[in-house]
Amino acid sequence: MPVGVDRGLAGVTDWRLVIGRNGVSNLRLLLTVIAMAGIVAVPAASQSLSKRPVLLGTDDPDMDACGGVGAVTGLKPRGDNFLSVRQRPDIAGHEAYRLRSGHPVYLCDQTADGKWYGIVFQPVDRQDDYGACGVGTPLPRQPYTGPCLQGWVSARYIELVAG
Repeated sequence: MPVGVDRGLAGVTDWRLVIGRNGVSNLRLLLTVIAMAGIVAVPAASQSLSKRPVLLGTDDPDMDACGGVGAVTGLKPRGDNFLSVRQRPDIAGHEAYRLRSGHPVYLCDQTADGKWYGIVFQPVDRQDDYGACGVGTPLPRQPYTGPCLQGWVSARYIELVAG
């Protein structure tokens, strides 16, 4: 085994040796010790809740995949001066990117309360490549999987430019 690697109980093949004759009581003790040590198993289903994809498209075959174009605005010049793009529409969502004032974004999705926009956008070095994100044509409702970046931003920092 390489130095610095702790296999813990991962290599146990016969759990009867760990649980012993008292079976259930020793298993409870083992689970209590694991819980007290802060070792937590997170089910895969709850991990998928940590990221919410931006949906684009509508049921209307004449509407573009994203309903509008916006620009980042209203940032505090004496503050951090960037808008956090998060992986889900929640202040506790993981920050995936940062946008500066004036950065153009496609408005593709929105929360029911209107406080968050699901956006698609190009990195700073490709902003002049209009249409590269593939959201300017009609598409059925689906998660965005195109070549551009996506995420969620607070709607209060987006100014509608077109749409």
